[in-house]
Amino acid sequence: MIIEMNSPRIIPAITPRITRTDMRQHILDTAKPIILGKGFSAVGLNEILRAADVPKGSFYHYFKSKELFGVALLESYFVDYLAYIDRLFRNRDVPAAQRLISYWSSWLESQASDDMQGKCLAVKLGGEVSDLSEAMREALQHGTDQIIAQLAICIRDGLEDGSLAEPTDADHTALILYELWLGATLLTKMRRNRSAMENAMTATLKMLKLS
Repeated sequence: MIIEMNSPRIIPAITPRITRTDMRQHILDTAKPIILGKGFSAVGLNEILRAADVPKGSFYHYFKSKELFGVALLESYFVDYLAYIDRLFRNRDVPAAQRLISYWSSWLESQASDDMQGKCLAVKLGGEVSDLSEAMREALQHGTDQIIAQLAICIRDGLEDGSLAEPTDADHTALILYELWLGATLLTKMRRNRSAMENAMTATLKMLKLS
């Protein structure tokens, strides 16, 4: 409420109008930590909509089905993740090899921590939904392919600036390293310790001839 200084009359405060796009993203942002904690199949729409304070009937204005909601959730996650990679990898003031090691160091710390917000949605949902939804599997593949492509670009930058030793097939190396770290992250969840990712870091340094 807003009270005018020269009048006792009370004027209702104006609440900013939430656009359809904003509400759609609000639902996705609210759902992400819930699904990171419980998985996709175990979370019902009612739980997400209660948390987002959105009426159930309006859900279908934003998503035609839970499956398409899952696709949108993955697409939103990869947009944010690729933006993070872009900020890290385009810093040409830092040698490319150091940018790559910063990326994997951040991966190790975030995936080995107890903070659910920083967990990898591709790891969480990859094994669960790939056999259940072709559309979600395709979203996962497209997103991870883009990550691998960004890694390959940074590896090529390293070959050009001399921070990485030749010969190195950038595309193949990026693919192998991403597969290595994705597998290490799954093992970290199983073992509940960071040994797999520490081994992945050792192998990464050797593959890139940085150790």
